[in-house]
Amino acid sequence: MKSSISLCKKLNALFPLPVHPFNLSNDQKMTYAQWQFEKGLDTIKFYLNKTTTKDMFEDKIVLDVGCGAGGKTIFYGTHKVKAIYGLEILGKYQEEAEKLAKEKGLEKLFTFICEDASQMHFSDGFFDAIIMNDAMEHVDHPEAVLAECYRVLKPGGRLYLNFPPYNHPYGAHLSDVMGFPWIHRFFSEKTLIEVYKDLVKDKPDGKERIDFRISQDASGKEYFSYINQMTIKRFQRILTNSSFKTFYYHEVPLRKQFSFLAKLPILKEFFVKMVVCILQK
Repeated sequence: MKSSISLCKKLNALFPLPVHPFNLSNDQKMTYAQWQFEKGLDTIKFYLNKTTTKDMFEDKIVLDVGCGAGGKTIFYGTHKVKAIYGLEILGKYQEEAEKLAKEKGLEKLFTFICEDASQMHFSDGFFDAIIMNDAMEHVDHPEAVLAECYRVLKPGGRLYLNFPPYNHPYGAHLSDVMGFPWIHRFFSEKTLIEVYKDLVKDKPDGKERIDFRISQDASGKEYFSYINQMTIKRFQRILTNSSFKTFYYHEVPLRKQFSFLAKLPILKEFFVKMVVCILQK
């Protein structure tokens, strides 16, 4: 165990870290909400091959599932929405989200909701559109979340869903301190947990990061609870069993030179950057 931890740290040190909002916030460069707002267009750019921001948002009541600190939600709100709701299971982000909404003059259109996406309080057919950007790989009960999204959408309403599959180079979602691509394919979860805890322990928000990502099961064993290890194959099975009609589906390769690998069975799990789909009720 000690040797694997040591090797993991040494290999990880060879790779630069991707830009991560937790680190930007610690360095006081920008808040999580501000970073999300700046990246707002990136969260929907893959849909624009098939639709427009006008069709997605204008005069619509919109829900953003897994909104985090609400920055991307508020970005969506700048596109002439009728109303925009950000749903997030972590209530700690509400103050930051509402502050940014006020700064952008959208406080009357924006509502932060703290609840589980698999058990939403909204009435049937409440929303015109739902966004699930980088959320499908995090929810505990993905089948139930899709069913709830279907329930709260109006007939003809659309769910815009995208996520990076688990075997993506950074699919472990540890890139705030681990820049080694596919690190979760080379080391056990137990090793990664120990390395992660060690790498963040001296950061101002170290304990918060650990609590955010790591939980214990009934036997007391630690595991990464922040992700559900959603693969392309698993998602397609869930989608097939859902009530949605697929309006658009696309698998974005990591890079153009990897396009052929992103089309091959099994290998596609490692070389697809993003699964993108528009689902319709």
